[in-house]
Amino acid sequence: MSRYAYVNGQFKQARNAVTHIEDRGYQFADGIYEVCTIVNGRYCDFDGHFARMQRSLRELRISPPIGRAALELKIRELLKRNKLRTALVYIQVTRGVAPRNHLFPISGTPPVLVMTARRFNLEESDAKARKGVKLASQDDIRWGRVDIKTVGLLPNVLAKQAAAEAGAAEALLVRDRVVTECSASNAWIVDKAGTLITHPKGNSILGGITRETTIACAAELHIKVEERAFTLEEAKAAGEAFYTSATSFVMPVIKIDDVTIADGQPGPVAMRLREAYKAKVCSA
Repeated sequence: MSRYAYVNGQFKQARNAVTHIEDRGYQFADGIYEVCTIVNGRYCDFDGHFARMQRSLRELRISPPIGRAALELKIRELLKRNKLRTALVYIQVTRGVAPRNHLFPISGTPPVLVMTARRFNLEESDAKARKGVKLASQDDIRWGRVDIKTVGLLPNVLAKQAAAEAGAAEALLVRDRVVTECSASNAWIVDKAGTLITHPKGNSILGGITRETTIACAAELHIKVEERAFTLEEAKAAGEAFYTSATSFVMPVIKIDDVTIADGQPGPVAMRLREAYKAKVCSA
């Protein structure tokens, strides 16, 4: 947990960091967020995270609270105050504080920027990847614009909780028998021919920044990538499965529901991609 947080221009001890009760993020989930990883002081995929944050703000017509250079300075100071060099940084921007009304507040209402940082243990993540994890399929009941990284995450929360209660690390979201993504990550399979398959970008998935870098890593490794929808049945019959996110990198999957994937061990393609991803974004 953060010892210090950033709230609208001020660094405060986390226990004293608050925003107004009429913040539209609290009352309407009217805001966006990003999570970026820093390893040994190095930003991982920050260009992509910042670009996606800007896109999410544009889609919701929220003004950016500060520019990129200022944001990076604030993050550096946040890490310094929390005595962290390897961390997960949470960035949230809401439409601001205004009397409760479904309509947007008056022009000029300043957005609210909040940031926290917490320790990220890369060694624990690597150990988890070497073992592989289980997914539990859940119905995808989210709204129709999940390509915007909003703070309206209740369906994701419910899916991930149900997955945890089933002994799984993540929820595999399924709509009309088609896998969209996971509750907080993008889903992938490897077919018997060795081709990587992941759902195409669009309104029905959040285009992951780690997803994009994984595609670039696959190209460098001469691994074919096919962006298309696949079914839950295909996933369970795949040669490999894994998911990608800023907090998990490339995480091998060894079981979906009660079905063991291939031989029940992390697959070689996933592990190669994980190492390639780490080399690309985490190395000094």
